[in-house]
Amino acid sequence: MKSQYLKITAILGILALIFIARLSYLQLFTDRYALNAANTSIKTEYIIPQRGVIFDRNGKIMVGNQPSYEISFTQALMKPDFDTLDFCNLMKIDKPNFIKIINSIKNERYYSKLTPMTFMKNLSREEIARIQEIIFKYPAFNIVSRPQRQYEVSTSGNLLGYTNEVNERELKKDSAYYLPGDFIGKTGIEKSYENDLRGIKGVQYIQKDIRLRSIGSYKNGTLDKDVVTGKDITLTIDYDLQKMAEEMMVNKQGAIVALDPKTGEILVMATGPDIDPNLFIGPEKTKNLYRLQMDTVYNSRPTFDRSVQAAYPPGSTFKLLTAAAGMQMGVMDENTIFPCGGGFNYRGLRVKGHGGAVPLIPSIQVSSNCYFTYAFIAIMNKYPGDPTKGVDEWKKIMSSFGVGEFLNNDLAVGSKGRIPSGEFYEKRSGGKKDWSSAYTMNGSIFNGMGQGDVLLTPMQMANATAAIVNKGWYYTPHIVKSIDGKPNPDPRFKVKHKTLVDPKYFGPIIKGMEQVVLAGTARSLKSNDFTMLAKTGTAQVPQGKDNSIFVLAAPAENPKIVIAAVMEHAGFGATWAGPAATAIAEKYLTGDLKREQLYKKLVNASFMPEYKRQWVVELKRKGLYKEPNKDSALVQNLKDSLKVVKNEAIRTKLIYKMDSLRSKSKINTPTK
Repeated sequence: MKSQYLKITAILGILALIFIARLSYLQLFTDRYALNAANTSIKTEYIIPQRGVIFDRNGKIMVGNQPSYEISFTQALMKPDFDTLDFCNLMKIDKPNFIKIINSIKNERYYSKLTPMTFMKNLSREEIARIQEIIFKYPAFNIVSRPQRQYEVSTSGNLLGYTNEVNERELKKDSAYYLPGDFIGKTGIEKSYENDLRGIKGVQYIQKDIRLRSIGSYKNGTLDKDVVTGKDITLTIDYDLQKMAEEMMVNKQGAIVALDPKTGEILVMATGPDIDPNLFIGPEKTKNLYRLQMDTVYNSRPTFDRSVQAAYPPGSTFKLLTAAAGMQMGVMDENTIFPCGGGFNYRGLRVKGHGGAVPLIPSIQVSSNCYFTYAFIAIMNKYPGDPTKGVDEWKKIMSSFGVGEFLNNDLAVGSKGRIPSGEFYEKRSGGKKDWSSAYTMNGSIFNGMGQGDVLLTPMQMANATAAIVNKGWYYTPHIVKSIDGKPNPDPRFKVKHKTLVDPKYFGPIIKGMEQVVLAGTARSLKSNDFTMLAKTGTAQVPQGKDNSIFVLAAPAENPKIVIAAVMEHAGFGATWAGPAATAIAEKYLTGDLKREQLYKKLVNASFMPEYKRQWVVELKRKGLYKEPNKDSALVQNLKDSLKVVKNEAIRTKLIYKMDSLRSKSKINTPTK
């Protein structure tokens, strides 16, 4: 008992000595408490660092910086004889507006009389030049220089993202760095690489007199900290390809994603509609952000990045994965022939044969719905009487390709899509353990041909295609190549993920993809300059016209680029998504766009009429539709024309016509 008492006493004594030693160190050897004690006379001023520059993979500057000016307000420095009207004249505002701004500042949660608060933002250099010679008369107000983003590109707003003032949640999350009024990456690269891009603030300790006037640095600046500029980031994106893809997505909804299959580097991540990132800066920034976030006309949702957030039925492109899983599960091989001579007939359901009773490679070539419907039924029936077990085994294989799962990459947003489980179908079939009798009712048989309940993002489609052409492996897709000139150190992108499919099973699938281009559904896209592996997809959707989908890898013998393209409600895969993917592959591999007609076809096409038709149907269904008058319909047609017309003289005439119609009919829709 006595020994235990001595042990406890010894432990408490040691803890006491550690506490005393730490307290002595803080008091005798650091200025922490000295600064706190002098808080009324020593003020901390922060220097905001320049954010890191963002480059594309070829060294093109995509995002830089430019100076932005603000006026700050410190209540404690307000003079009793402050001339409000004179100051309002200087700032070109009226007195009621001045009072409104000051009251708003005082109502902010983090307001303090001693803390500089933002009074006015986004002042131009010309305005600052006019103000700076006189503002010394008003010590409560001060000019603050704060770096602002400068975009050197006019596309890819979703990819790059934007910065804006920190909100309350962000302040709580990292109060050690951020202060009210600071800027933080909100979306895109700006968000996912915020810690690298933001830099480290400089700190200066300034002595103040009793009137809070600066009288010099505290301890001659020995405690000050230098500002550290944010780290520059080089993306994996090839902006020439990215811009080309964005141009082909104008007046379309969907996405185009391109990867280097050997590294997982994202070469293209284009989405439609696109955002001009220059809308994220300037005095109209807040208004522009609100408009973009609220824009749902024709289901456009420009801030919704369809390349990684939209999950689509993959259509016939999924047949490649069905074949891989079927062979790995042992329910078929490349020579398996299903009875597709007269098509697929099952309990009142009929699916066309597309080429008759043939083995795997020709079935991929002609994209036989019948063949892959039978293949998926074989997967479900691997364990007789227990289709859940077969579907769960299939799901596990699919997960190894990165579909139905979050890819765990360096993008700010993403969807995991959907690969249904056996339990999913048990619930849909009323809790039956053996739900095989309800195949047609629950729609499970359509999974084999990429319809059913399977949903993939364009990024997942591209990544799964990379795994196929690599014969069973992939690196996680990522968008940053280097940070401050050094290779991206993130260990996630160094791991070689291996699928659960034996490499030997990919040979016939790749041969089938080759035949798709040589003599199958994509033969019209064959190139004389490089070989291709591809698969077309035409996915049925309930809203209207089919989605056009296409996956491609080139060159066939040693793929250097993999592309997935999705165009919503466009039609056949080889007609729209196919030319877009092929044009990008051609530009990347040959350095030139030899078949310019492919590019022009997409640039000049618009699917807006179909989106408008669907929008009207939806509004009518909700009872919200109102028939437009003749003039407002003409104005909308002119607005649609402005989106595609490049000639300035014609654009001027269109705008003049729109303004005339608005004036005549009192249509209050602003010209953009």
